[in-house]
Amino acid sequence: MTQKTQPNYTFALTVVIIVSFLIGFVTTMNNSMIGFCKTTFNLSEAQGQLVNSAFYGAYVLSIPFALMMNKIGYKMTLVLGLAVVGLGFIINYFGISSNLDAAQTTIYNIFLASMCCVALGIVMLQLVANPYVMVLGSPEKGAFRMTLSQALNSVATTVAPMFITYFIIAGKSEDQLSGSDVTVPFLGLGIFTFLLCIILYFLKLPEIKEEEQVADTDHDVKKTYKSSVFKYPHAWLGAIAIFMYMGVEIGIPSMLPAYFKAHTELSITDPTKLLSWYWGGMMVGRFVGAAVLSKYKPRHLLTACILGGAACVALSFALPGMAAVYAMLAAGLFHSVMWPLIFNLGLQELGPHTKAASGIINMGVIGEATLPLLMGRIVDSGTNAGKAVTGVSIAICMMFIYYLYIMWFCWKGSKIGIEGRD
Repeated sequence: MTQKTQPNYTFALTVVIIVSFLIGFVTTMNNSMIGFCKTTFNLSEAQGQLVNSAFYGAYVLSIPFALMMNKIGYKMTLVLGLAVVGLGFIINYFGISSNLDAAQTTIYNIFLASMCCVALGIVMLQLVANPYVMVLGSPEKGAFRMTLSQALNSVATTVAPMFITYFIIAGKSEDQLSGSDVTVPFLGLGIFTFLLCIILYFLKLPEIKEEEQVADTDHDVKKTYKSSVFKYPHAWLGAIAIFMYMGVEIGIPSMLPAYFKAHTELSITDPTKLLSWYWGGMMVGRFVGAAVLSKYKPRHLLTACILGGAACVALSFALPGMAAVYAMLAAGLFHSVMWPLIFNLGLQELGPHTKAASGIINMGVIGEATLPLLMGRIVDSGTNAGKAVTGVSIAICMMFIYYLYIMWFCWKGSKIGIEGRD
């Protein structure tokens, strides 16, 4: 009897890891630009959060892009996504360079438009990366592979704030910063992305067909799948969980500049430098999480992370001075593996609907476009009333609502419509 050989997906996984690095670098770099934009363009907190809105608002197109991926496949979606990312950076360079004499508002709008274009490409890349990692190997190791890829993604998120500090801000004082400071570094990123796009176009990557992979389970029993992804409630509830997680992950780095502005006794000139501790914690947590997942069930690990993150945020209200800041930054260690674990729970038992479900769940990333903006408006309302500390505190407290929903999804929502899940 001939035994079916398991394909070797090592090279394909390596490619996805490179893409994950780019995704992490660009998304974190975008968020780290908020402080720069607020200083350069003299923005309010809510106006500064438009950087997140312009970028993550692109995720509203996740479902159409997922349907497109069903038509053109993983590889061409990957290539197209890289091309769009590169185009966005090129638009930034030429758009700002040719309008240096324009009003600051005009330059800021060009920056937002270019980052929205970059985000469209990132959405495509993320649609490829998440399900690709899930299906490149045995199903029972899917959460492990996704956590490992996210760990390497975190290396990029740790480097990105340093890129802003040393290549864009580059030691300049507030009155020396201008929109033109982003053009040359962004042009370099655009050229790198286009080169990667060209290389991948000519490389041969396996086209994964979930329909063929799901014929048998671990028990060699054929599975039966529903006729449509829309009949799987846990996928939609997973999208809401990702929506809430975005408020958790980005809530602290987005609110940190406002926190220091409100707490004037904390003399930190560049809060962006501290973000490397937050993203570094996520990097360490993901490497640790990849090892822990081999011993513990995903639901149990996600529960521990939710409780740990919430405890760090709670401690920030009880501790004085910089100790409160470090408590918030420590939450990154627990936030680290929440994304892949939520995503994994949302993609359970979907088989041929995995691509479409990935689009649904990815749409939840628009939480990063809306929740920080809402938190920013709360901060501004407190500032206008002369109670900056209160506004920032209320905005940060919103994170506990996000934690609660994710906990519900972990133990209840992710089981709806799925039989035999513990």
